[in-house]
Amino acid sequence: MERAESSQTFPPHLIGLLAALTLGWGLNWPVMKTVLSEMAPMHFRTLCFVFGIVGLFTIARTSGLRLRVPDGQWPRLIAIALVNMTGWNILVIYGLRLMASGRAAILGFTMPVWSAMLSPWLLRERFTRRRALGVVLGFSGMLLLLGSEIRALEHSPLGAMLVIGGAFTWALGTVMMKRWPVDLPTSPFTAWQMVIGVIPLFLLALLEEGGSFNPFVLSLWPMLGVFYNICVAFNFCYWAWTKIALVAPVGVSSLAVMMVPVVGVFSSMVLLREVPQWQDYAALVLVVAALSTVLIPQRSALSSV
Repeated sequence: MERAESSQTFPPHLIGLLAALTLGWGLNWPVMKTVLSEMAPMHFRTLCFVFGIVGLFTIARTSGLRLRVPDGQWPRLIAIALVNMTGWNILVIYGLRLMASGRAAILGFTMPVWSAMLSPWLLRERFTRRRALGVVLGFSGMLLLLGSEIRALEHSPLGAMLVIGGAFTWALGTVMMKRWPVDLPTSPFTAWQMVIGVIPLFLLALLEEGGSFNPFVLSLWPMLGVFYNICVAFNFCYWAWTKIALVAPVGVSSLAVMMVPVVGVFSSMVLLREVPQWQDYAALVLVVAALSTVLIPQRSALSSV
């Protein structure tokens, strides 16, 4: 299990991994929207989980990593997986169907607002002035978008509320990983979370969407979107996020991924021809400002180099 950094800024040796994660997850928001135009949401997510499990266990096995869950740690692993994997995926996928993908990306990545509130309580992490500023900036962006979503959906912002609910479950799952650690390397730890997390998704797919689906009936772009999710979003991005979350403090790691919605909004403009409103641009400015609070080293740290 990786050890957490004590710094209040993002670990420099993980910045390359963060950049790849940001690009991979950011591009995935319009990709998911394209897939959902032809594929039922829980069938889509179940398929991604299954191939993600196979890929991560294969990587772990060929790398000689330990796969067995330590005795006594199954309860915490199950709880983390149900919150971190199941809760996030169900709420976000259904919410995404009801709103623009760029806006959903911004609301989904308000996760740092919630994790910054939870980590001082559950992890005793210091709630510094820089972190408080990041929370205020991120929360302001969420309120800005939520207000416009309420007007757009005539006071029934179901899509926005589902995505925000997903952001909260993701934050809670991230805090739980640090509060109740599971003694496993990153790849098998992520794979076991998927094994547990996919069960409710599979049952929901059977009950709500029917038991059979032929992915080969998809047209070209949704089919490519499925492959992108399997290879990039699940096999790489989930692994990368778990590694980052286990190494960096929760308040730092969660604020660091707020650049993802920036990529999500502008990739949606290119791929789906969505037209952002002024609220989207204003929210992005707030998000980037929040991100700078954990990526830019403090003066004291710079002076000691």
